[in-house]
Amino acid sequence: MSVFNVELKKVVDDSYDIEIGYNLMGQLVDDLETGLVGKIRRFAVITDSNVSDPYAKPICEKLVQAGFSVDLFVFTAGEKSKTRKTKELIEDAMLEKGYRRDCCIIAVGGGVVTDLAGFVAGTFGRGVPFINYATTLLAAADASVGGKTAVDTPLATNLIGLFNQPKKVYIDVAAWSTLPRREVYSGMAETIKHACLASLDMFEFIEENMDDILSFKKFACEYIAENNCQIKYNVVMKDEKESGLREVLNLGHTVGRAIETVSDYRLLHGEALAIGMAAQVQLSASLGYMSEEEAERVIRLYQKANLPTTIPDYIDREELVKKLYTDKKVRDGKLRFVLQQGIGDIVEFSDGVFAKPIEEELVREIIMEL
Repeated sequence: MSVFNVELKKVVDDSYDIEIGYNLMGQLVDDLETGLVGKIRRFAVITDSNVSDPYAKPICEKLVQAGFSVDLFVFTAGEKSKTRKTKELIEDAMLEKGYRRDCCIIAVGGGVVTDLAGFVAGTFGRGVPFINYATTLLAAADASVGGKTAVDTPLATNLIGLFNQPKKVYIDVAAWSTLPRREVYSGMAETIKHACLASLDMFEFIEENMDDILSFKKFACEYIAENNCQIKYNVVMKDEKESGLREVLNLGHTVGRAIETVSDYRLLHGEALAIGMAAQVQLSASLGYMSEEEAERVIRLYQKANLPTTIPDYIDREELVKKLYTDKKVRDGKLRFVLQQGIGDIVEFSDGVFAKPIEEELVREIIMEL
């Protein structure tokens, strides 16, 4: 018998820029012309049916005018499309049009688009570069930054995917004002969550400037866009592959993701997260990590953003409790929760451990009352 050691030690630089601004289509094309993705000249623009006309098609037209080869791939908007089947359909369509490894993917849209397109990029031809052009507040706050890509399954959301970093992220703040109001409110959920876990100053800014944010005042939108990116960066930089610290970004998601699935996606992600955050702060308060007043303050801020903080009547609460066990943080059959330390901080239960096992009965009690 013999053993042959395959030595593959390497250092990979996955650094990238996040550009925050207004009407960034021209900047995207300029960057590609000056070598953002090297000598690649062929681009697959992936988007959904809501974003195709206002943003993806104009981007395609600008790319064609600049001499690039471009195809547009559109899927039906909504979380229900974030599946292995949709991924397969896009991949087959790309293959049929002759796409191989000498291409780049541009994701244009919200979190569903960036999650799905980033996953396609990570596996197509064993990996091709991709760019995120985020058009929603939710994508700006969450999905476009950090390199998490995934699809949903009938069991739960985001169970199949990979870590895959983009070449660049464009956050087009001008696009926010074109969103339906419900989508704008939904986008605030992750923004408030970031403030809850990392910045009391940001939390107070949102409290004081919610009307300006929701009316798209420049100073307010730029503030939350920059702070969302900074908070995510500070976490992802230290724990890219979610081995410990990055779990803090799942604050409120244990209950939130379960509600989103059990509602059959009648609730938008941000709406489900707002309810999950209400459950989380009540749990944190019951365990003494924050005061009842602080918990109520968080709930009031979500309500000020026109987001729900109670479980809809059509949700089967026992089914919801069972669905909690599909959460990625579950270990050895035990529910684990990330919890707030007051407002603007997270509980570190021991060195590098940010999620705590919680007995089902305590969680059930809170869910039944919510």
